[in-house]
Amino acid sequence: MVRTRVEICGIDTSELPLLTNDVMKATFVRLQSGDNSAREELVIGNLRLVLSLVQRFAYRGEQADDLFQVGCIGLLKSIDNFDLKHNVRFSTYAVPMIIGEIKRHLRDHHSIRVSRSLRDIAYKAIRAKEQFINDNQREPRISDLSEATGIPADDILFALDAIQDPMSLHEPMNGDGGDPVFMMDQIQDKTVSEERWLTYVSVKETVSTMDERQQSILSKRFYLGQTQTEIAKELGISQAQISRLEKSAVQTIKDGME
Repeated sequence: MVRTRVEICGIDTSELPLLTNDVMKATFVRLQSGDNSAREELVIGNLRLVLSLVQRFAYRGEQADDLFQVGCIGLLKSIDNFDLKHNVRFSTYAVPMIIGEIKRHLRDHHSIRVSRSLRDIAYKAIRAKEQFINDNQREPRISDLSEATGIPADDILFALDAIQDPMSLHEPMNGDGGDPVFMMDQIQDKTVSEERWLTYVSVKETVSTMDERQQSILSKRFYLGQTQTEIAKELGISQAQISRLEKSAVQTIKDGME
């Protein structure tokens, strides 16, 4: 397998370890039992996560190192505040905290420069939202925007979150014509908060642990908007069975959020 090599802050990221979820949990148990060496292991084991988030933002020259160091501050805060009782993967907890640290740094020291690809995704999502409201007289779900644009829901969430900072609202995006379109002219309400991002990722993670039939039922019910009767006919089981499976799946999600 080819290993991508990136040097940042003097670190060859191809040599960084990747911690499995079980190892991560065990290391947190050690840390919370007073083993300070576990903290360093958690930092090193999650530097690739920081790098992947830094790359979501546009940067040039030495600024890449600056953002990486700021992201590491967010990582340290995540490690120090994470509790295994959250019942989510550490990356789920850490992502919004690292992003928030980077965005605060950019807001305080620079004009935020969100990558063109993210701005374009956000623009398409906002246009799709306006069209959806006109057609359906209700606010769309992220899944509705994903279906309308053909863009994965995760990418839409990240893009909308990235353009929340007022500094980025003045940057031009690609419009349908030749004239630049500005995000500030398109946004009319609050988009996606970091708390909502954490909730979304946590729910997605919980759903991924369910069996294929439960995932299918949830998708048809809450993504496609089908009734229990319609799903029962498709799957060849009774509506009562669909109801029980749906309730069980929803309860699993609720338990995962506690």
